[in-house]
Amino acid sequence: MRAILFTFITLLLVGCNEPAKEITKPIRPIMWTKVAISPFEQIRTLSGIVAPVEATKLSFEVQGKIQSIEVNLGNEVVKGQELARLNQRNFNLGLQSAKAQYQQAKATLVDARNSYNRYEKLLKQGVVSQSGFDNAKATYDASKSAADVAQAQLDISSKNLQDSILLAPYDGIITKRLFEPSQQISPGESLFEIEGNHGLEVHILVPETLIRELRLHTILPINFPVLPQLTMQGQITEIGTRAEFANAFPVTAVLQGDNPLLRAGMTAEVAFSFSGTGRTGHKGDVFRIPATALSAGLEQKAYVFVYNPETQQVTKTQVQTENIFKNEVFISSGLKPDDIIATAGVAFLRDGQQVSLIDNSIQRFN
Repeated sequence: MRAILFTFITLLLVGCNEPAKEITKPIRPIMWTKVAISPFEQIRTLSGIVAPVEATKLSFEVQGKIQSIEVNLGNEVVKGQELARLNQRNFNLGLQSAKAQYQQAKATLVDARNSYNRYEKLLKQGVVSQSGFDNAKATYDASKSAADVAQAQLDISSKNLQDSILLAPYDGIITKRLFEPSQQISPGESLFEIEGNHGLEVHILVPETLIRELRLHTILPINFPVLPQLTMQGQITEIGTRAEFANAFPVTAVLQGDNPLLRAGMTAEVAFSFSGTGRTGHKGDVFRIPATALSAGLEQKAYVFVYNPETQQVTKTQVQTENIFKNEVFISSGLKPDDIIATAGVAFLRDGQQVSLIDNSIQRFN
């Protein structure tokens, strides 16, 4: 029993004489990024409608009954191709009547001119009176005017005959057909709608707060919700000067290039980029940092943790925020180019804490 007690006391004394192990705190690794100056550009995406660059409604300039229609909906046509024709009978009769009246007026004019020339010679010889000469001259002037009127009527009748045949104004495709043969149609009443083969454009309504930032010939990126893989460029060709719906101004951007998948009437999304103004009125370059790098403080102050490579410590630094877009915060002051800041876990960092930088080349998975 004494031997056992002696052994226990000996072990206890030996254990008490062992030096205590030093406890070291682990160095926290941080995700990081190096900041750089970038332009303070803001992007606003607005919806628009795809439309043909050249499109119009086609109608007859004269009244009549439709005799024939040569094209259908969706047909491609070329410039000068006959699309429809009115019944020609009345127009031919009108042209014949105008020709006969013109010939009669010309004959009357010839007689009046001869009589006027004869009276003019006789007046010089003193054979006829002044009043007789004046009557001959008046008859000649009236006959000349009647001939001019007859010539105009002949031109009108000839034009009416030409206008009774509707021709394609340019190469394109028929997008609407509104009448059928044997129907009566009035002047100016739409028979077809045609779209030209000169490309597509996008019509956008731009709010009054943005219209002053736009300039003619600016190139814009345009996407299409129904074709998510397609991105095209559009050039601003028209900027409206009068507001339309909801104080928005009409703007037109012509698509640069063609794509067979696009159709008039599709929805487009146009991205407008412009030089921004921060919430403090700042204009100029900014630093763009991830939103996760920002730490909130009292009185709506914002901070980031800047890494010092020499001391391997982070310093809590106040910054001025101007705007946020797509999870990026725009900073106008508080940082310098090439500063290294923590981009994750900032809630667990403190001023002066020693940290290590995670190798950003290593891919991580959640």
